[in-house]
Amino acid sequence: MHILPFCLLCFIIVKVQSQTLQNVSDDELLQLIKEEEKLIVLFSKPNCDVCNKLEQNLDSMYDDFVKHMNALTVKAVNSHLSRLYSPTKEPAVVFFRHGVPLLYDGEPGENELYGFLEKNQTPAVKELTDKIFEHMTQAATGATTGDWFVMFYGASCVECQRLHAVWESVGATLRGRINVARVDANLAGLNTAKRFKVAKLPAFLFFRLGKVYRYDLPKRDIKSFVSFAQDWYKNSKGESVPLLSSPFDELVDWCVEMIKFSIAFGLDILARYPWIWQIGLAGFGLVAITALIALIKAGKTKPKEVKKEKKSK
Repeated sequence: MHILPFCLLCFIIVKVQSQTLQNVSDDELLQLIKEEEKLIVLFSKPNCDVCNKLEQNLDSMYDDFVKHMNALTVKAVNSHLSRLYSPTKEPAVVFFRHGVPLLYDGEPGENELYGFLEKNQTPAVKELTDKIFEHMTQAATGATTGDWFVMFYGASCVECQRLHAVWESVGATLRGRINVARVDANLAGLNTAKRFKVAKLPAFLFFRLGKVYRYDLPKRDIKSFVSFAQDWYKNSKGESVPLLSSPFDELVDWCVEMIKFSIAFGLDILARYPWIWQIGLAGFGLVAITALIALIKAGKTKPKEVKKEKKSK
């Protein structure tokens, strides 16, 4: 009589455990990101009602993610990696596609969550370089490929890395309406960054109908970016898109940069080794004094002109 209840209890425990997301450490998570083609991660924390709600919904959709999307779902509690993908910390759902993160910014409901992830199984943000930027965007030649919202980033820029998942979400939200892209301002997109005078990273430029609008708002969240691209850009000053530089322009720019570098290098050397300019100044002074003395002596030893006496008639 006691065997049946016991078996039923064991079945319930196993069933509950099978529906609980696997909790992984940061090292395990990094390994999964490298190995898994598609990975859904819930960044969670204890005593969080919204976290629990998201976990329940992800639990219930676990089999659907595996069957229809071939995606594994795990959770990471109090992970130090959460700030790298979600500036607002926990809770956060991040969808990795071949290592490219996508931050979910919608409601915790099952339909909204599943629909967003299912529709964005491939990255939405395009990677542009100097070679293909103008061809893809046609920023200065007519913009027949549509509007473009471009993020200029650098590999050594920590803030750029933190916005990677956010920018992917911007691209996913605007997919089919506005093109969203990235440009490495330090490597493959160095000349493009110079063309648009990008001095500080990250930088966000919106291209529309031959004009470029700079995103200078303090907020760097998904809703603010999307709002700017859809309508808010009208409140900022539009600049004419500069034409591509000719080989002569590039040569002139290179010469100017070399002159600036030489001056900066010289000033740096003089600041580090002040005795150099002191010796140079002393040498210049010595040459000047020597030249002055030589001029004075030359004036004293100048031969006197002999006046010829007029012959008497």
